[in-house]
Amino acid sequence: MALNLEKTDKVLGWEIHDHLRSLGIETPMSVDDIPIEVKIEDLTAQFKVVLETLGLDMLNDSMSDSPRRLAKMYVNELFWGMDHRNFPKCTSIINSLKNVNTHSSFVLEKGIKVNSTCEHHFVPIQGKACVAYIPKDKMLGLSKLNRIVEYFSRRPQVQERLTEQIKAALCYVTETNDVAVYIDAEHFCVKTRGIQDEGCSTVTLSVSGTFAEDNSDVRREFLNLARTMCI
Repeated sequence: MALNLEKTDKVLGWEIHDHLRSLGIETPMSVDDIPIEVKIEDLTAQFKVVLETLGLDMLNDSMSDSPRRLAKMYVNELFWGMDHRNFPKCTSIINSLKNVNTHSSFVLEKGIKVNSTCEHHFVPIQGKACVAYIPKDKMLGLSKLNRIVEYFSRRPQVQERLTEQIKAALCYVTETNDVAVYIDAEHFCVKTRGIQDEGCSTVTLSVSGTFAEDNSDVRREFLNLARTMCI
């Protein structure tokens, strides 16, 4: 999905940023107020140097605009999740069912698209996420789960940290510790370079609260449902 500035909450974004930093799982990056237009101009100049160094003819019609195309793609498409002001609005409703829910009732969204970028080689990470939480006083709109996954995916990442960030953010906005996140993704740094193994994927899991209890029926049910998205 594309970034929609009308569906962002910069105040909540900074709260989440501070929360992740306190947990030691924020993406390593500097915080700046460089305007987007300036970033694009600076990156355009740098990408031009890179492409010229590779030996490409930057006067060629096909290549002449590539540095700016790359710059705009990096800032506006691939890495807009680096800007904390772009964190999604997390509208919620009062959980009117909390007095009749059992302890094992949870909300689960699976098959959520993950399109991210490996921070080591800057090639794609593509897969699916399954997230769940047990509502307490409030319930999030379902699309907010997808948007939180998308936000953290739109930055240079390692899958392990991505999984932890999604879980921590969901704990914060849902005000419950009962959260689970499961990601199954393919890494193009494995598929297209190095070992070049096209048939494998990476699975990461982060759970807390009831989902973290070893003998919990809730944990078992979540894992069974999460694994079915990969069949």
